[in-house]
This record gives sequence, C-alpha cells and structure tokens, in this order.
Amino acid sequence: MAEDIRVAVNGAAGRMGQRITALSHQDPDVIVAAALEAGNSPAIGKDSGEVAGIGSIGVPITAELIEHVDAVIDFSVPESSAALAETCGERQIPMVIATTGFTDQQRETVLEAAQTAPLILAPNMSIAANLLMKLVRDAASALKSLPSGVDVEIIERHHRFKEDAPSGTALRFGEIVAEEMEQTQHVHGRHGRPGPRPRYEIGYHALRTGDNVGEHTIVFGMMGETLDLTVRGHTRDSYAYGAIAAAKFVATQKPGLYSMNDALGL
Repeated sequence: MAEDIRVAVNGAAGRMGQRITALSHQDPDVIVAAALEAGNSPAIGKDSGEVAGIGSIGVPITAELIEHVDAVIDFSVPESSAALAETCGERQIPMVIATTGFTDQQRETVLEAAQTAPLILAPNMSIAANLLMKLVRDAASALKSLPSGVDVEIIERHHRFKEDAPSGTALRFGEIVAEEMEQTQHVHGRHGRPGPRPRYEIGYHALRTGDNVGEHTIVFGMMGETLDLTVRGHTRDSYAYGAIAAAKFVATQKPGLYSMNDALGL
C-alpha cells in the first residue's frame, strides 16, 4: 500500500472494538488514530490500547471524532452508529458499519451517508460468513424448482449478551434465500399448534448461550434428504480481520454503498 490507513474505532471499549483496536495496531498498513465511545462510558479518557489489553498506544478514548482518519470501523449500538454515520456523511469520511438492529429511520440515516461518503453496511464482517452467503444463494437458486418443494430454516447461536434476535446475519441469510426462492413469510420460532408447515415461509431460531461468538446454519429440507450449510466463528478475530480488510478497501473508494463482496473480492 502507498501509505498507512488511519482508522477510528467506534465502540472501542466493547468486545469487538477491543479486538479491532488490537489487530489494527498489529497490522503494518493500519494506524489506530482514534477510539470512540459514548460520552457516559467509564472508558472515556483511557488509553484504547490499555482497554484492549495490548498496552498503551497513545490513543485516548473520546466521545467525539476529532482526529483526521481515512476510515471509521463501527461496532457499537444503533443510536451511536446512526449519529456517527451522519457525521461521516457530512465530513465525507469512509465508514464500515457492522452494527445491527437499526430502526427504519436509523437505517435511512445510515444509507443517506453513502450519498457523500463511501460506506459498507454489513451484518457480518467474517470472510467465511460472507462466502457462505454466496454459497447459500447458489444453493437456493439450484433447489428452488424442485417439484417436492424445499423447506428452509435458519438456526443461529450467539452469546448471552446479544440484544437483537434473530441476528442481522440470520436475517440477511433469509433475505438471500427469499430473493431466490420467493418465500413471503418469515417466522421467528414456533409454538402451540401452527399446523403443517407452508412452503412459502422461512423459519428462524435464535439461541443465546454463554460466550458463543456466532454460528449460523441454513437448512434446506427436501423429501428424502437435507442440505445443511454452516459457518462457525471460533473467536471475534474473524469479524475483526474482515472489518479491517473492509476499512482498507473503503478508504480508497468514491462515495457510494459497497458490500463485503466488493471488499473481499467475492
């Protein structure tokens, strides 16, 4: 690369923010130039490297983006993410957003930023998960015309602290399947006596257990056989590496909305 990419990490005191800070600091092409948190966070003023467990790096955690940066990596909460996206749009700062759970209004605010700044908005930064999205689309396209029909269920596991369910990644898998197979109903869990399963629905099942960093299984159930496509995250580093790769990509792009497929060359 011609020069280092200066990144800001939004949500720097969170579990993902700490890993992005640590791994960005290790990357020879990246400089951690800013670290952000909510104004009432107890981490404000602390060295972001110390918070991430890698020792002092001379970058204090602040509530506002003051430093010049080439890209922002955002793993925070919807309110913070949408507000920072508005700022990045105004200042034409490239942004990578992995936050999920936006309201319609928050998502609209985020997407408006792409009119003036390059933006990647993706529910999952993992290289393997994004590759699986491509494979799921291929499978859905190949199976959609089976005379006996195909039942699609999506099972996801995350840690006990995750606030939204189903996950943004699970919902994206469902969108991909529906785009290919034209299901019209998305059902989140079942109980009671719902009756025979209709063909036009996709079922979602959200498990919340311990410290699980994320698993997704897309089940294609057919008469006589089943195809399961699964991705499992072992550590949060898988998401951090993908986010850093996305930041390097988006930092050199023109304003617009980009995908992880663009960033990862998929």
